[in-house]
Amino acid sequence: MFLYTTNSPEETVDFGKKLGKLIEPGMVILLIGDLGAGKTCLAGGILKALGVEDYVTSPTYTLVNEYWGSLPVAHFDLYRLDEPDQLFDIGFEEYLDGERVVLIEWPERANGYLPPTHLKVELTGEGERRNISLVPVGAKYRDLCERMKDFVGAGD
Repeated sequence: MFLYTTNSPEETVDFGKKLGKLIEPGMVILLIGDLGAGKTCLAGGILKALGVEDYVTSPTYTLVNEYWGSLPVAHFDLYRLDEPDQLFDIGFEEYLDGERVVLIEWPERANGYLPPTHLKVELTGEGERRNISLVPVGAKYRDLCERMKDFVGAGD
C-alpha cells in the first residue's frame, strides 16, 4: 500500500494529474470512497493528464462517460447500479478491451465483473484534507505505484 495526503481539492486534482501521467492503455483504476470523498476530483486530474479538455462530471445517471485524449477513457460511476448484471446491458466488458483506461467509482457494486488486476485508489478524510491509499493488485500496478512513489516523492 502507498499512502499520500492532499490538503485541498486542487491538490487532489494535481495528485490525479501525476497519477494520470503514469497510466498506460488497458489500466483499470478503482476509485473508492464515500460521497464527497474526492473520487470525481481525482478522476478529473487523471483525465487532464491524459489530454482530456472536456469538463469532467461524475456519470451518476448515465453510468459511463467516454473521453478521448492521448488515450481513450471510460469513466464509470456505479452508485446508482441496482445489480451487477446491469453492467452486461451497458457492455461493460467491451470497455475492458485493453486499449482504453477505465476509471470506476463505486466498484464494489460491480461484484464479479471486475478484472483480476487493477489499482485500488481509496480516498478518506475530513474537510478538504484527503488521505489517498494506492493498493496495487497485479505486477503492472505495483510498478505504477513504485513509479508514482518516485514521481511524487512520498508514500511508504
